[in-house]
Amino acid sequence: MLLLAVDVAAHIQGWHLGGAVPDLLAVEGFFAAAYASWMRVRLEYLAPGLQFLANACVVLFLIQSADRLILCLGCLWIKLKGIKPVPKAGGGKGSDDVEAGADEFPMVLVQIPMCNEKEVYQQSIGAVCNLDWPRSNFLVQVLDDSDDAATSSLIKEEVEKWQREGVRILYRHRVIRDGYKAGNLKSAMNCSYVKDYEFVVIFDADFQPQADFLKRTVPHFKGNEDVGLVQARWSFVNKDENLLTRLQNINLCFHFEVEQQVNGVFLNFFGFNGTAGVWRIKALEDSGGWMERTTVEDMDIAVRAHLKGWKFLYINDVECQCELPESYEAYRKQQHRWHSGPMQLFRLCFVDIIKSKIGVWKKFNLIFLFFLLRKLILPFYSFTLFCIILPMTMFVPEAELPAWVVCYIPATMSLLNILPAPKSFPFIVPYLLFENTMSVTKFNAMISGLFQLGSAYEWVVTKKSGRSSEGDLVALVEKQPKQQRVGSAPNLDSLAKESRPKKDSKKKKHNRIYQKELALSFLLLTAAARSLLSVQGIHFYFLLFQGVSFLVVGLDLIGEQVE
Repeated sequence: MLLLAVDVAAHIQGWHLGGAVPDLLAVEGFFAAAYASWMRVRLEYLAPGLQFLANACVVLFLIQSADRLILCLGCLWIKLKGIKPVPKAGGGKGSDDVEAGADEFPMVLVQIPMCNEKEVYQQSIGAVCNLDWPRSNFLVQVLDDSDDAATSSLIKEEVEKWQREGVRILYRHRVIRDGYKAGNLKSAMNCSYVKDYEFVVIFDADFQPQADFLKRTVPHFKGNEDVGLVQARWSFVNKDENLLTRLQNINLCFHFEVEQQVNGVFLNFFGFNGTAGVWRIKALEDSGGWMERTTVEDMDIAVRAHLKGWKFLYINDVECQCELPESYEAYRKQQHRWHSGPMQLFRLCFVDIIKSKIGVWKKFNLIFLFFLLRKLILPFYSFTLFCIILPMTMFVPEAELPAWVVCYIPATMSLLNILPAPKSFPFIVPYLLFENTMSVTKFNAMISGLFQLGSAYEWVVTKKSGRSSEGDLVALVEKQPKQQRVGSAPNLDSLAKESRPKKDSKKKKHNRIYQKELALSFLLLTAAARSLLSVQGIHFYFLLFQGVSFLVVGLDLIGEQVE
């Protein structure tokens, strides 16, 4: 504000803001002398350093944009050639093969880790218990880490219902949540009966696999003894719930359609998504099993398995429904964990990557592309370039950012990102602005993970709304007659009544205030005002809209409010 006031006063005096220092020295008065000194400091000391930092970030920006373009070209090649993993002959019986006996199906262990997720436990357990697989050949483990007695009781009752239906399902509860999800999975894999199973499938508490999930994934292991993981795609039941979920859907559609598919086809390696994936138990054990050393246990096991030589397959046409965070607070905490964990992991496994026996290209891909470019450089330049350097160049106009850096390339990259979700095209501008806004959270998480700050080890279970269970079940009330309900199914009529909000019992919601976002909003809007003095059109509009975006997020006006 002080710099803006000074520049406005200079503008009123008729001094050209980009004028030379000697011209101002000829003007008498204290203010003219002070402003001339400021311009000299700006020209000789501030501008060179700021321009160097800007140029460095632009180079990183171009490298990351090239990487994104190459991924898109790889995806286009896959589409044109019709490339996709196909099970080898005899790799498994189809879902309509009535002659297939239980001996044709390998033993599969299904794990559902959960913690205080009473909104969604029923849907995931029900979906898993209805998997089309011989009941004698798969066992379900419900791994409950809940510290709420009422929630644990409900989950246990649901497990007992399915046990009475003849499903082989077990309830496990840990009182001490050592290691969070990784510790939960590690504890479950130590059970003596695990040795009888060949594969393990993991579904988070809000995931609803289709009945044929196992029959479309497990056959890919047959005849491919070096395949350690088969990963399915996520789809989202609440992607159109609000603006926040729409923007998340754009990001995740690109992640699965482009990043996972291209890396799976060309490299046989990608980051395990933590759920909706089938692991060969031998691969898990060979890689050292689950470890609690980071908050991204899924990426940890994937990197260690890759270093051991195991290959991964990604099946893009097998989808598993789940739920997106609907509030900014839940999404922010999720993104913090997703971006701090990889930096923790990079510090821990860098030496192991160097010493491993994999090829030089695979080491380069892991270190430079997988970790540095996509996990460290991306949040660094996004935050530094567009949230710090750009507004500062308005106050130090001797350092410049060309329009193609501010507008044209970001718009092109956003267009590429949105192609896998074409229905989201009307949201391309909000998406571009929101991604820059989220760079604050991602940058902070990256720094905390890289330097092992306290917030890097925070593990907060992503809040679920339960819409994926209640919404689907209530929709069935009119379609499904009462006499068709199975004993273990939920009471749809009562659920429909309960789903209608009551005025008296409605929980109060409130907006949170995010100080970092508001501070950056103030900086960007001030810089936008300053840019008008320099007649920088494209910069003004970008700073204005980006500042408004930060303001909206800072006041928690995007997504659902927190109860």
